[in-house]
Amino acid sequence: MTHFEAFKEIMARLRARDGCPWDKEQTHQTLKAYLVEEAYEVIEAIDRKDDQALKEELGDLLLQIVFHARIAEEEGRFGMEEVLESTIEKLKRRHPHVFGEVEVEDSQEVLANWEKIKKAERTGGGHESVLDGVPAHLPALLKARRVQEKASRVGFDWDTLDGMLAKVEEELAEFRRAYAGRDSAKVEEELGDILFSLVNVARFVEACPEDALRRTIDRFSTRFKYIESALSEQGVDLKRATFEEMDALWEKAKAQKSSRAEKSVEPGK
Repeated sequence: MTHFEAFKEIMARLRARDGCPWDKEQTHQTLKAYLVEEAYEVIEAIDRKDDQALKEELGDLLLQIVFHARIAEEEGRFGMEEVLESTIEKLKRRHPHVFGEVEVEDSQEVLANWEKIKKAERTGGGHESVLDGVPAHLPALLKARRVQEKASRVGFDWDTLDGMLAKVEEELAEFRRAYAGRDSAKVEEELGDILFSLVNVARFVEACPEDALRRTIDRFSTRFKYIESALSEQGVDLKRATFEEMDALWEKAKAQKSSRAEKSVEPGK
């Protein structure tokens, strides 16, 4: 018996009549939050470059997949074998340049072909938007990037970074006008346009906006915790500290980070 077969048997045992009360109660709906959580824990392990954590978190994510497949199997809809079979067929169908006679020049052509094949699968060759297929519940930054990527593959895209940056400046100007006019609905609309334009910039420079923002949040948290710690050592209540005091400590935290970064660079590098 392979480890994967043993894995499936354990899940079946947990869901059996004399299995685990909690596992038996779960449904596709109740497990949704855990599926999302485990996916993000995988991302966190990747960002930390922690192989041990990555191994464990991938296992936890796989558990969710096997769990959902087991529930479907119990209801007579499909099982893990059907999940694997359909995925294998899909991979072969969407890689005709590997498993067929199609020739491609680069990864961009691979992606373009992939989108055409997906569209044909969904419609049987009929009309459908190239934007269909983007998951509705993706985090907003990731969803914006996926929508932009799909539009780009059919030629709807800026040619240069300068054009994208000009669009950001244009949206900022529109936001200022909306704010000056005290139009709350328009302010929110223009703020969304700014964020969407910034995601376009991130995509153009091949940066993930979700990762970039998450790292900024981490830096902010580290520096703010330094402020809290420093004020506590000084006997100053955080709520009574002035902005000027906190800002000075913020700059000190930034300086310490820069100093550590400089020391980590070897001479002559």
